[in-house]
Amino acid sequence: MHAGTHVKRIAALAALSAVAACGGGGAGTNADGTSSFTVAVIEPDITTVPILAAVDAVRQAGHQVKVVELAEPELAIEGLAKGDYAISAEATSPALIAIEQDAPIKIIADVIGNQWAIYGKPGISSCDDLSGRPFGIFSEGAVATAMAKEWVGAHCGAGKKPNYLTIGGSDVRAQALVAGEIDATPLEISDVVALESGTSKFAQVVDFGKTLPDLHPQTVYANAEFLAEHKDAAQAFVTALIREHAKINADPQYLVGLVKKHLPDEDAADVAEIAQRYVKADLFDAAALTEQNVQGTIDFFVRAGVIKQGMTAKDAADLSFVKAAA
Repeated sequence: MHAGTHVKRIAALAALSAVAACGGGGAGTNADGTSSFTVAVIEPDITTVPILAAVDAVRQAGHQVKVVELAEPELAIEGLAKGDYAISAEATSPALIAIEQDAPIKIIADVIGNQWAIYGKPGISSCDDLSGRPFGIFSEGAVATAMAKEWVGAHCGAGKKPNYLTIGGSDVRAQALVAGEIDATPLEISDVVALESGTSKFAQVVDFGKTLPDLHPQTVYANAEFLAEHKDAAQAFVTALIREHAKINADPQYLVGLVKKHLPDEDAADVAEIAQRYVKADLFDAAALTEQNVQGTIDFFVRAGVIKQGMTAKDAADLSFVKAAA
């Protein structure tokens, strides 16, 4: 999973406004009127496979779609701004940073809802219980860290806060929790499932999906010129993604099949349980974005110090595609 990716300002993104005029979205129009374009994905995981399935559906509709895999969301953002890629989907914060720098990028759909929650050792049930205790984070600039620190600021007593330890990804922190190296940490659903498969018992302290329902840490975004010049192809992609999510929600086993096709090395038993959790929590809904929750997401990243105040949902997103697919 990648929602824990860095949300601090990235120096390289400051130059994006200079390349904004390049545009194009890496797209072209074929002789038969269909489009050819490139979709960039970031180290595909379980949340990515509906996107890959949507690409397959768009190809079946006659469009030519190339998929490239990248290591970091920032690389996709830079490619979108330059016009090398048409669509990407990952952490929302780098997209907002780029949009603030006038990059030609628009958020167009959701990848997955807020799946983060803090888990801790038995007996930890409140923020005050964490005071002075080792608390694992991915980095100071991670979105999960920002969520955790905002929660601590609002719910811990005066002068009380955890002892933050930078450890690594969600899976590494889950292992550290099992090993007793930390007392609590934010985790994603896939790592919670792995955690619960062991003999040790851990408790959910807070579910950010419930406390921050308007925060959407992972979204789909696109080159603005691609959206304008290849509207039919963009609509085909968004509609296909919404349909893939609907199929998963109707039968979680459908996601298991997609993972088997696109990520054959994943453990099938874990994937089945993860799929059930996603569906139960209503996390897969590509059409979930509204002006209200896009603004809520922007406001969160303002509070986290990632972007400056003033950006609106209309600045950041083009929700016409999810509305047209409804």
